Amino acid sequence: MSNAIKYDRRRFLSTTAITIAATQLGIFGSAKAQPQQANSTGKMPFKTSANTSFDHIKQINAGVLNIGYAEVGPANGKVVILLHGWPYDIHSFVDVAPLLASAGYRVIIPHLRGHGNTRFLSDNTPRNGQQAAVAVDIIALMDALQIKKAILAGYDWGGRTACIIAALWPERCEALVSVSGYLMTNLEASKHPLPPKVEYTWWYQYYFTTERGREGYDKYRRDFAKLIWETASPKWNFDEATLNRSAASFENPDYVSIVIHNYRWRLGLADGEAKYDDLEKRLAESPVITVPTITLEGDANGAPHADPASYRNKFSGKYAHRTVTGGIGHNLPQEAPKAFADAVIEADRFTK
Repeated sequence: MSNAIKYDRRRFLSTTAITIAATQLGIFGSAKAQPQQANSTGKMPFKTSANTSFDHIKQINAGVLNIGYAEVGPANGKVVILLHGWPYDIHSFVDVAPLLASAGYRVIIPHLRGHGNTRFLSDNTPRNGQQAAVAVDIIALMDALQIKKAILAGYDWGGRTACIIAALWPERCEALVSVSGYLMTNLEASKHPLPPKVEYTWWYQYYFTTERGREGYDKYRRDFAKLIWETASPKWNFDEATLNRSAASFENPDYVSIVIHNYRWRLGLADGEAKYDDLEKRLAESPVITVPTITLEGDANGAPHADPASYRNKFSGKYAHRTVTGGIGHNLPQEAPKAFADAVIEADRFTK
């Protein structure tokens, strides 16, 4: 692609103490094994992955952004787009990607707006984190890469983005894999209180509504991520190198603005952009997703999530739900990469 260029890997990784592993694909090391028995602390024993990073990051202008993305696998393979959550980055898929690449898929893993080396093309573009804007970014990326249709798979913010594209642009979505099911923000529903235990889990949303919260998040980006990781994945015994690798992506100059706007917008305390109003109106109707879908849930997800039965009727195409056992938390693709990759391959088979 004429406007896709390699990112300066040394510059991007200068803040992390990582190395690049050689592999049979020339991109990664060997795949990380699935978690086994929990140790005496109740956490899964950590096994350092040989896949320390993506070999290089490409850049392409797409919509309002210059998007940084990793790409692995054969250029003529069926496209899979993997979408990360918050507060995480593309390294959630560092072990998933080689599994899919070895199965013949062309895998695209973009940094969402405000993350990693994705940048806004104009200083005048609002640093908007609303759900429709993030979904439009991915459609723009597909257009820029001349990808007509792809399998979309993600979790957290990425799962929501994948669900939105599957619902509003089903012609662009071959199949869907979504951790924690049907993920769309309903602004009207957000106006109403939830039971106290549920509200308690959303403490950071309320923190972010204050300027103290914005300042604190800016100051403690890495520490904040560590706390969320520990809470959302209580049995995931990640090490400091794994955390630092993702924390480098939070040094993006727009990161804090995007995160703060996202959560304030969800609570109706920040406006979205008018150009997304029609899309948000359609999402407010909770549209049914018609494409073949697999939903996943970890058996130790410490983040708020719905019971799978509550969203079953939101998927009208071929559908299956899988609960991944073994102490798997919210960051399912990084904690159980083989299960996630298997779900993508299974969803693809649904299309046959």
